[in-house]
Amino acid sequence: MHPTTSAAASENQHRRDAVFALDVTSSPESAEATSTARAASENTAYAAKTLVIGGIAGCTAKTVVAPLDRVKILFQTHNAKFVKYTGTHFGLFKAGAAIYKEYGIRGLFQGHSMQLARIFPYASIKFMTYEQLKKALGRRIDDKHVRNFLAGALCGVISVAASYPLDMIRVRMAYITPTSGVPAERVRAVAKLIYNEPAYRFGLLNFFRGFPLSLMGIVPYGGVSFLTHEHFTAVARSRFAHFASRPPDHQTKGRRRKVRELKAWAELMAGGLSGMFAQTASYPFELVRRRMQIAGAHDPTRRGSAVKVISDIWRTDGPRGFFVGLTIGYIKVVPIFAVSFFTYERLKEWLDLE
Repeated sequence: MHPTTSAAASENQHRRDAVFALDVTSSPESAEATSTARAASENTAYAAKTLVIGGIAGCTAKTVVAPLDRVKILFQTHNAKFVKYTGTHFGLFKAGAAIYKEYGIRGLFQGHSMQLARIFPYASIKFMTYEQLKKALGRRIDDKHVRNFLAGALCGVISVAASYPLDMIRVRMAYITPTSGVPAERVRAVAKLIYNEPAYRFGLLNFFRGFPLSLMGIVPYGGVSFLTHEHFTAVARSRFAHFASRPPDHQTKGRRRKVRELKAWAELMAGGLSGMFAQTASYPFELVRRRMQIAGAHDPTRRGSAVKVISDIWRTDGPRGFFVGLTIGYIKVVPIFAVSFFTYERLKEWLDLE
């Protein structure tokens, strides 16, 4: 046999042996295990990234609307010093001006440090669990609208349960209006005050006043917000893509994120509209919950019954009483949803997350 032919035959045999060895070692089971491990690792990294950027988005949005949030809580809870501004023309701005005049800029941000401490874990968990639940439910539910609503409702329940005690402290701090010149109550002092209230035998239960009602309210709030946001962004990317979407450029080539990026105004509008719908659906629950949360500030021995609060509102103000401060709610919620969703989507784009 010619030496060249012999060498070629030997080389071919080595290749066949290598392929056989690869086939033996790379069985379907081991390949599947490797693929599963890789997918799990990628999903863990994705969850960690959405956890962080979700918290950043929430804190950014809450800082923008902090002064409106302070006035809204004072109106919702019928604070004696500010009840005269409710229902009046420009009452929101008059109340804000009164706070600024007496307490300065810090008065408009009273309780905001506690708000940030609460909103970071709340928003982090909300966005991260929504992404995970949307994927999980997508494998079982074909209707995307049902899937998005359920994922939003469930992520809302989980995030509220994790952050409710911090929200309780924040509401009390925002409600307290000290005498001018007297330092505002600090977080530790307010937390100790709530814990020592005799309404419940176990002090920790004082931090969960109105919690069951909050869970009832978060279902429509979380579900409607994510459902409508997904719907509005999908419509903007499809039906109105010619003027709502950004044109593709060389920077998007080769990236994993394939969705058409929306222009800033379109993303902000989609987020704002989703907040308006969510606020309308859940506002009565929020109003009653706020009244229950500050019940201890009026009478430390009161637990704050939801039935009693609802009957009092109905007796004094009728159906309209459940929507006191809703206009302020819109003024606050529209920018907060717009900014939070906008920030979250832009950070996802920056990190190339689908």
